[in-house]
Amino acid sequence: MDVRRSDLSEPEVKQLLALHHSEMRGYSPPGTCHVLDIDALRAPDIDVFAAWDGDRLLAIGALKAHDGFAEIKSMRAHPDARGQGAGRAILAHLLDHARSTGHPSVKLETGSGGLFADAIALYEKFGFVRCAPFAGYTPGTFTRLYSLDLS
Repeated sequence: MDVRRSDLSEPEVKQLLALHHSEMRGYSPPGTCHVLDIDALRAPDIDVFAAWDGDRLLAIGALKAHDGFAEIKSMRAHPDARGQGAGRAILAHLLDHARSTGHPSVKLETGSGGLFADAIALYEKFGFVRCAPFAGYTPGTFTRLYSLDLS
């Protein structure tokens, strides 16, 4: 598995982001979906990475820089790569990137319910814990906020 930076031009990355965007919009209750489209992911404060097995895309994930922390965005394993460690690999890479760029913590916002169960289990396995609001997010019955101290 090779994890490398993406410039968002790869057709496979575009397709997986489109699927992710569609699922998040379709599954999240009104006012709770904070998924970024491809144009928003091109912001200078966001680094996007993709995990590949040869020319087969396995997963994507992004890290957005904030003052005092980094935020995980658009983390998604390809449906054909589920259960193969792709999510674990991209999350580990994002955390390593956050450490190497000097972020003391990493935070994320996610939903709840069946679609999010595997992701939440992965985040908690890596040590993420529920946290207070950040970056304008409001926790609720659907929205969950997590943080991991990297120090």
